[in-house]
Amino acid sequence: MLRSLADAAMRRHGLHVGQNHLLAVLWERDGSTPGEVAAALNVTTPTIVKMADRMTSAGLLTRRRDDRDNRLVRLWLTDVGRALRQPVEAERRLIEEKVTADLTEAERESLLNALAKVHRAASELLNEPIDYSS
Repeated sequence: MLRSLADAAMRRHGLHVGQNHLLAVLWERDGSTPGEVAAALNVTTPTIVKMADRMTSAGLLTRRRDDRDNRLVRLWLTDVGRALRQPVEAERRLIEEKVTADLTEAERESLLNALAKVHRAASELLNEPIDYSS
């Protein structure tokens, strides 16, 4: 339900599923390579390349060769892509406030602590080799 809610909110800003995550990486590290973005989001590089194609066509980012290594392509935000930061982050905060509005402060704190533990465990699992014998 939360994913659907977030996807609907991003569509209101002209973004497709997951594009807000790519933008978030570039808002922090503009000029990243598709591989760097993929690593940050735990997805494959071809996934980012395909998404970047669509976002380039929409005027949200541009691709440029690296100044020092012509083999590398870097993703750079356009003014349009940069301008989405404030409204997208505000929308995310609004969703967070609304879906937790019925929680007490203690419940909210417990939820955040529990989610931090889940996030930490999931991150550790991503970095472990998979044991298919179990």
